[in-house]
Amino acid sequence: MSDGAPSEVEEAAERGGLSAAARAYLERLKAGDVGSLPVIVALIAITAFFSYKSTVFFTAINFDNLIVQTAGTAIIAIGVVFVLLLGEIDLSIGYVSGVGGVIVAELQQAGTNHNFGGLGAIVIALIAGLMIGAAQGSFVALIAVPSFVVTLAGLLIWQGAILKALGTEGVIGIQNNFINNVANYFLSEEAGWILAGVVVLAYVLGAVGSYVSRRRAGLDTGDLTLTVLKGVSIAVIAFGVVAICNHSRGVPFAGVLVVALVGFWSYVARRTTFGRHVYAVGGNAEAARRAGINVARIRIFVFMISSMMAVLGGIVLAARLNSVDLTAGSGTILLDAIAAAVIGGTSLYGGRGYVRAALLGALVIKTIENGLDLIGQSDWVKDVTTGVILLLAVTLDTVSRRRLARSGR
Repeated sequence: MSDGAPSEVEEAAERGGLSAAARAYLERLKAGDVGSLPVIVALIAITAFFSYKSTVFFTAINFDNLIVQTAGTAIIAIGVVFVLLLGEIDLSIGYVSGVGGVIVAELQQAGTNHNFGGLGAIVIALIAGLMIGAAQGSFVALIAVPSFVVTLAGLLIWQGAILKALGTEGVIGIQNNFINNVANYFLSEEAGWILAGVVVLAYVLGAVGSYVSRRRAGLDTGDLTLTVLKGVSIAVIAFGVVAICNHSRGVPFAGVLVVALVGFWSYVARRTTFGRHVYAVGGNAEAARRAGINVARIRIFVFMISSMMAVLGGIVLAARLNSVDLTAGSGTILLDAIAAAVIGGTSLYGGRGYVRAALLGALVIKTIENGLDLIGQSDWVKDVTTGVILLLAVTLDTVSRRRLARSGR
């Protein structure tokens, strides 16, 4: 696992280039800091297995489907990452996501006194998510009620709220195109290529800006070869995804939203004072308090992020179905989101992990579900498989943490 600060590999690359970066990475592996390597290897193995078992799996149509299926879980899991970085837990996210879906469904209904339109409904739902997180986080941060208890109570409260809101109707159809397009809109071929170009250009401009600023400050500018290799990798992935998606319906907007959110929250976690404080509190709350960090405020803000992202994920899930019903937020949503964060490499012990863990873990879970569906396996096989992978991920985290402690990291 890795924390949110610039890694030793990056620092070594700045000092001595590719060879130094490779040596630093090997040293981290020997010490037990495996990072995202296991989940990337697992994704490759899972993809190879299902491609062999099903001729439909590695097709453009299924690739599009997989992106949309992953989006809701990945978005919710981003909020979970922040909570886990504090060493806390949020068991309410499943039904909070359901609340988000119910709010937008209620507010978008035509012919009612509260028809806010698509964008207005989404904004109000997100604000509601922030308020839910602030309330739950306040119990944890200010009264010191364990997060397990607070969010378990939240799970029951928001489940009841959904039943109350939909008790007379049972189901609400979402007719607003703006909301439905969150999960069901696909970019045109030209827009997809332009988007890929923008992603690569953004990386190039960022790399050039970093090089210029470091040179002006008299700092080591790092190894140009490593920077070029990163750029080439990003270009291959970006244009490769667009090429595959354009053989079907195009790049799903839901996938673009997930990537944008991962990029934004990764920046917040790794490059801002708030992000550094989150890692500090998760690593040692008492030491963070003595260093002048407002630990209570950080905890409240993190639970606000968790609930807001749960609401946004719930909106994506509702838009995908074009409706909400009494089961909104139920099923495996909670467990999938927590499992995604942990499987992706976020430590349950706090202080270690990356936001990208949400996307990587969600891809593992949804790729398995998608593949098992295609080869005709039952639901119990999905549950058992996901459970085994989660257990292995937590075991790896525990062993890694012990090895890192012994190595003094």
